[in-house]
Amino acid sequence: MTNTTMKLLEHFKELTIHPKNAQELKGLILQLAVQGKLTKKWREENSDVEPASKLFDRIQAEKKKLLAEKKIKKINILPEISSDEISNSIPSTWLWVRFDEIVVNRDGERKPITKSDRLHGKYDYYGASGIIDKVEDYLFDKDLLLIGEDGANLIARSTPIAFFARGKYWVNNHAHVIDSIEFEILEYLEKYINAINLEDYITGMAQPKMPQKRMNLIVVPLPPLEEQKAIVSIVNQLFKEVEELERETKARIQLKEDFVTSALNQLANGDTATEWAYLQPHFHIFFTEKSSIKKFRESILQLAVQGKLTRDWRSSVTLSARLPDGQGVEVEHASILLDRIRAEKAQLIKAGKIKKEKPLPEITDEEIPYELPEGWVWCRFQEIFDIRDGTHDSPKDALGPNTYPLVTSKNFNNGEIDFETARRISLEDYLKVIQRSQVHSGDILFSMIGGNIGNQVEVGIVTEFAIKNVALFKHYRYGLPVPGFLKLFSQFIAMSLQGEAAGGAQPFVSLKFFRNLIIGLPPEAEQKAIVENVNALMGFCDSLENEIEQNTKQLEDLMQSCLREVFEGKEKEVVG
Repeated sequence: MTNTTMKLLEHFKELTIHPKNAQELKGLILQLAVQGKLTKKWREENSDVEPASKLFDRIQAEKKKLLAEKKIKKINILPEISSDEISNSIPSTWLWVRFDEIVVNRDGERKPITKSDRLHGKYDYYGASGIIDKVEDYLFDKDLLLIGEDGANLIARSTPIAFFARGKYWVNNHAHVIDSIEFEILEYLEKYINAINLEDYITGMAQPKMPQKRMNLIVVPLPPLEEQKAIVSIVNQLFKEVEELERETKARIQLKEDFVTSALNQLANGDTATEWAYLQPHFHIFFTEKSSIKKFRESILQLAVQGKLTRDWRSSVTLSARLPDGQGVEVEHASILLDRIRAEKAQLIKAGKIKKEKPLPEITDEEIPYELPEGWVWCRFQEIFDIRDGTHDSPKDALGPNTYPLVTSKNFNNGEIDFETARRISLEDYLKVIQRSQVHSGDILFSMIGGNIGNQVEVGIVTEFAIKNVALFKHYRYGLPVPGFLKLFSQFIAMSLQGEAAGGAQPFVSLKFFRNLIIGLPPEAEQKAIVENVNALMGFCDSLENEIEQNTKQLEDLMQSCLREVFEGKEKEVVG
């Protein structure tokens, strides 16, 4: 075997750690195979086999016989293969040929049947990508190679372009039907067609098609027949090993995900300290997929809003006189903070800066999802934050100076606003919009609708802009509650909404929904502790993700190294 092949096999298990790599690895195996790099040792041990040139002569003689017997209509005259069409060297016993020179095309025997005319039966009905129906009759009673003639799969390659039809079956006019003098030639061609880029032989990228005339021109490196058998056998064996490793990989990933899900559920619902002590030593073993890190982040937010990240913190402080025992002066009960926020809100209403809304409904026992820690208080989201949204109108676009961005959730990009993609509106329209919803530093913008529901931005240094169809969460007075706690709670809301949307729920939330949400409000000092703990844990998640990315990059670099050796043709033999 060549150095490339040895390198490939040496890192076989590592390269199949991710399912995506397994597919790339299959492609690499095919490339090595059709360049003769998987059978170098076989050639050394079988130097006396009939060369491909003799096989080619036998194929031509058989085609002439079929022509004389009127089993084929003609033998196509094809152009010579130019040096520009040859992409790599091949062993000296191989031969460059055109596809049509070594096959018998049976497209003329195909017959399409419209769906309305098909009578359901026991025979497979083939189209461009495989079996699409069952019919009551058959056209072919021989194992033949089918090659997709049209369809997006010619470009996408999501399923094999070349595949076998076996037994008795019917083929419509969307798949070429290929025969040859030896079945092993078809097996080799199946591997070859699925290994190469076919774009040079395809017409129309919008509606891709590989007509028979173009397919006939495909340049094929033809090995001796016995070597073709060896190639097919080696490829099948390697594919089998890749698939087995891929199954093991998927099973291992699933086991890890099951463990992570179970452990995080225990963390959320059990004794947090005990479960944390159990889970922590296993982080680097089980949190090796980004999906697991995502679940961990969600659990952190859930633990935070339930007060389970600050149990130790609470045990080290004393609450103020609002507690039933009337003891302690160090940390104010959350009800004191809530009173201060209500007083601030009343001042804003009195000053005409915000409107007085309808009284919020009392919180019922049925709404309370869990027991709050001592010192916390339940309240409605609207009680502690001013909740608005942007304009519902569609101001006209404006150009030139003295224009302002009109931001929608489509302009949110990784927690920031992409002003370059935002429409611009006139000063007059901008002033109208900000009467309803002027944005300030520290506010949260929250996507309310569509596939990006829950995406959000914490506004930093404010560029003057207006908003449309976006929820706006504002402090009645900045700092009450702790700014980081608003962001944390809005992330928790987003997590819940995105989970519901993924489950098929309608991706839309109203301002009424936000305003009536109940929130467990911690004491102000505990909010700071929660934010610090969450930031530290999210930083730990970042480091785990970086580790995953580095490991993935190492595998990708290894794969690319193998690919470069294949495609740059570093290990050349004598050209046939």
